[in-house]
Amino acid sequence: MPRVIAQGDNLNELNANYAQVPLEQPVFLNSVPKCGTHLMRNIVRMFVPVAQQYHATFIQYPVLRQHLGAFSQSKPFLSWGHLLFSDDSAIALRNVKHTVLVRDPYDWVLARTRFFLSDTFEGSMDHLKNGNASIEEVMNMMILGIHQKAPNLQEIFLHNAVGWLGTKARIVRMEDILRHLKALDTGEAEDYFANLLAGCGIDALPVDWRDRVRVGSDRKQSGTARENLAGRRLDVPDELPQPQKKMVDMMAPNLRELLGYA
Repeated sequence: MPRVIAQGDNLNELNANYAQVPLEQPVFLNSVPKCGTHLMRNIVRMFVPVAQQYHATFIQYPVLRQHLGAFSQSKPFLSWGHLLFSDDSAIALRNVKHTVLVRDPYDWVLARTRFFLSDTFEGSMDHLKNGNASIEEVMNMMILGIHQKAPNLQEIFLHNAVGWLGTKARIVRMEDILRHLKALDTGEAEDYFANLLAGCGIDALPVDWRDRVRVGSDRKQSGTARENLAGRRLDVPDELPQPQKKMVDMMAPNLRELLGYA
């Protein structure tokens, strides 16, 4: 089984610096893998009592039935994971406040490439590290998939994001979070985070909301942030090259438009 070896954080301890209002309804932070999961999770954690944060596991479909308690109405939790669209998932989340975090598929290819080539990830991609394949070849594998080893971009976004479109799940774009983090003192940012957090069961922004957001969004607290990846490859480009952009568009026509990126 693949393993993610990432540094921990001390957000549970920092959470004690703020007065917390208990959740009245379960909340699930869903995301496409490599779309800023830790960023959104860590921000929301600063607004929820630690006792109501479901740290037992990162919920994914294979373990869903073992962790249905995370979605209890009588004992609400904030939980998180990558829960693909399915009948079991829809039923489990029927009474849960549910957000789905997405990212521009062009940038997702780069993030997935960096992650799989880092020592933070251990698994079926280890043979690609240390220059055994070129960066361009690995990016193509992230888009097209690898036979019996890794799903392709279209499959991942179809089951983790597109399937939830048009349902009660709220789609959140990573880029919008980042944009408002850069202008946190503006009224626009206040409106944005008020709406974002309302969808996560926090109905009123506390007066210290900006401080909480800054603490939760601190990249040093995320073991999977780009600069915190162990043994990361420095030659992954900052922008997806044009041939790979065309490949994304061929593999998943209209995907970027569906998600609001084109």
